[in-house]
Amino acid sequence: MVPQKQAEEAIVAGDHINASEGNEGGEEIVDHDSKFSYKNIFWHGGSVYDAWFSCASNQVAQVLLTLPYSFSQLGMLSGVIFQIFYGIMGSWTAYLISVLYVEYRTRKEKENVSFKNHVIQWFEVLDGLLGPKWKAIGLAFNCTFLLFGSVIQLIACASNIYYINNHLDKRTWTYIFGACCATTVFIPSFHNYRIWSFLGLGMTTYTAWYLTIAALIHGQEPGVVHSGPTKLHLYFTGATNILYTFGGHAVTVEIMHAMWKPRKFKYIYLYATFYVFTLTIPSAAAMYWAFGDQLLNHANAFSLLPRTGYRDAAVILMLIHQFITFGFACTPLYFVWEKVVGMHDTKSICLRALIRLPVVVPIWFLAIIFPFFGPINSAVGALLVSFTVYIIPALAHMLTYRKASARQNAAENPPFFLPSWTAMYVVNSFVVGWVLIVGFGFGGWASMKNFIKQVDTFGLFAKCYQCNPPPPAHH
Repeated sequence: MVPQKQAEEAIVAGDHINASEGNEGGEEIVDHDSKFSYKNIFWHGGSVYDAWFSCASNQVAQVLLTLPYSFSQLGMLSGVIFQIFYGIMGSWTAYLISVLYVEYRTRKEKENVSFKNHVIQWFEVLDGLLGPKWKAIGLAFNCTFLLFGSVIQLIACASNIYYINNHLDKRTWTYIFGACCATTVFIPSFHNYRIWSFLGLGMTTYTAWYLTIAALIHGQEPGVVHSGPTKLHLYFTGATNILYTFGGHAVTVEIMHAMWKPRKFKYIYLYATFYVFTLTIPSAAAMYWAFGDQLLNHANAFSLLPRTGYRDAAVILMLIHQFITFGFACTPLYFVWEKVVGMHDTKSICLRALIRLPVVVPIWFLAIIFPFFGPINSAVGALLVSFTVYIIPALAHMLTYRKASARQNAAENPPFFLPSWTAMYVVNSFVVGWVLIVGFGFGGWASMKNFIKQVDTFGLFAKCYQCNPPPPAHH
């Protein structure tokens, strides 16, 4: 009778998750369904479609411009295979995170815990399911990853704008865009990214197809060479950059919490990944076909295409999208900082913005120290994404359901395509082993070797990383 009663309680709690909005504002779902207002249309989102746009938009930002660089390191065949492989693997671990979120929330709501004015985050899920040690591990990796993810967006902004206006060096542009991106402190939560996610994905779609069409129209460079892969460390650097590409779900829990019905998230990331494939594979393949080994010295794909109105439009749209992605990466850090200083439940937008500002300063500073567009993606992928996005969720899922009682009373059963708990353990073990050895091990060695090479070549605080040399003086 006890297991039956527990199962009934779980169903009731699960129904509550489905019926609740899951937002920190504590508004009832009926407000969204029955009241028509521009605020609900453009500002306050929490539907399945909002989550899909958030996931797809968050996956492909500046990394779209570095994937041709990765193809030059991997070769065409390996580049396509790694994209599909890591895309599916990333979708699997996003699914695991969503299951653990539902499990945590179900248990807490059976204890009558209210999440009004509180955003659930990944480290809290780990704390509730596995204890404080896992909370510390999750917090350390997640915050560090999001910190450097934000740094990458600033570097990318400076790198892109330089191809429209090179009167200022990239370091100066980093100062300017750091100030612009600091305005994201005024966006309260992921509920308020509805219109931004929609626009961001449209901007990325334009840029991806611009790269594809422009490369095909340009044709192959005279004497183009496709020698990749040539060096082992370059091969694993490129693979790790793709690992980073499909590891954009460090904000999965926050996106889920912003949904009105979080249980519906399970396969959203997979559907988003399928769409992302239509952007990343054609653009990277076309650019590599056209320029070949030239990409080894051009981490930003814009640098090889002639300046046209279409290219300038793509650059501007990517700049706007990187501002949006900066907000995506920084918002969880804002939440953590608010909780640290005890101001997470304040409703004043201006006060919250003021509290959040100290988070932007170290991001700004790091972007100026390490302006290495491309290599830093691979380093972050190997050292941070490998654990944050792949290894920790797989291990956490195995440990959460290691006991028969936990499996029997699980809030979510195994998926229909893998209905056995044993099969799930096998898949999770494979993910942990592969990413630990190939992603963190070989990828960490290769990406750090490449990163150190960039530091030795350009130095810290590089004024203009991979800028075109000035034309020779005429006497």
